[in-house]
Amino acid sequence: MEQIIHQLQDMTYLSWAKSRNSSGTAGSFLKAYDEDAEGKTYYKLSNYDAWKGIIGHECVNEIIVDRLLSLLGIEHLSYRLIHASVLIDQKEHETWLCASRDFKKRGESKIALDAYYQAERLPDESPMDFCIRNGWESAIYEMLVIDYLILNHDRHGANMEVLRDPRQRTVRLAPLFDHGLSLLSRCESTEAMLREDVIADKPVQCFVGSRSAKENLSLIPPDRHPRLRPLKEGDRDSLLAGLSDALDRQWLDRIWEMIWKRWQMYENLRNQG
Repeated sequence: MEQIIHQLQDMTYLSWAKSRNSSGTAGSFLKAYDEDAEGKTYYKLSNYDAWKGIIGHECVNEIIVDRLLSLLGIEHLSYRLIHASVLIDQKEHETWLCASRDFKKRGESKIALDAYYQAERLPDESPMDFCIRNGWESAIYEMLVIDYLILNHDRHGANMEVLRDPRQRTVRLAPLFDHGLSLLSRCESTEAMLREDVIADKPVQCFVGSRSAKENLSLIPPDRHPRLRPLKEGDRDSLLAGLSDALDRQWLDRIWEMIWKRWQMYENLRNQG
């Protein structure tokens, strides 16, 4: 299945619901779904503003991070990028949206990690300790690394989910998903993007950690850093392939610079530990 569909698709049949951006910035993130014999497909748009229309590049970020996670060998939800016409408030927009399949297995239900933590935690147990007790330590450490590399500033407690199957008596952490508010998504113009310090440690949301993506790396014990496939400079082309129709080349070049420099910094920090 193609990861990027460049030919314009008529998707005006989708009904979009608004989900407020939890980070407190202006705008909304619109979501929709449809269903076929194989199950549900979920769609989302980049930031939507009632006056400016669909702005930002969060959907492109999802594809880049999807590819990065595959290169590093981290389990995650896969996305597709689709060039589409959509209808919002009786107005048609040509845009790029991303699509994903339901990651729940038959019989599973999902619950946000923060809600599950509140219901099942021990007295005085931190979210990190709770995850370790439940056997999710390796997955959490992988998440902290990727969120540092992409400067994900929206890893709140509902952007992590727990999947439960009462019949099988299984509880598992969902694969990583929802990485749109990362990379250079804070920048509202090309000028701001070009001025951005791509290695700066900006404030982030992290349910299991702190407001610093860099400090969160210190939560990983020196002998427990994930065994990831090393990122290489030659990976640039595979990360950015086919995206120049959806995002200007200047932005793509700067996004690669950000990922590559932060990877080098992570490698230095890990080797020092």
